[in-house]
Amino acid sequence: MTVAFFSGRARRAGAALGAAAAGLLVLSACDKPTPLATVTVGSESVNSEAACYNDGKALKESVIQDCLTKKEGKAVKVSTDDKIRFGVDPEIADRGWTIFIGGQQAEQEPYKKTYRTLPANAFFSTQSGEATTEQNISIVESSGNKLTGVWHFKLKKSS
Repeated sequence: MTVAFFSGRARRAGAALGAAAAGLLVLSACDKPTPLATVTVGSESVNSEAACYNDGKALKESVIQDCLTKKEGKAVKVSTDDKIRFGVDPEIADRGWTIFIGGQQAEQEPYKKTYRTLPANAFFSTQSGEATTEQNISIVESSGNKLTGVWHFKLKKSS
């Protein structure tokens, strides 16, 4: 003979409570997502979380060079006559950000707005003047003279 220890309602309530507790446990184990950076060309946009980020604090010197020279990044196709729009979350803009091309700083002063537009043809020649079909771009957040975050993208020249 079987005896039901709990009614159907009590079993459902217990299952719901267990699911809620498991959900909270999973959420507490998650890291806070990093701010996003976005590159838009025409109607195509790609965004990315940071490749290196320390919640707004300075990155360790030992990490910076490795992070800046990483070649992975979300790709977007670009024609040389396109305009490229770079966008960052407001918390990145508050600290300031610059664009790096191929791991090298392309501008001296940090930009403090969330959005800017640059011509694509500025990105498709090397320092020696050679034309290139692909370029690794990084958006680098800085606070004073300390780097605090790096986001990577790849521009691919379309024919």
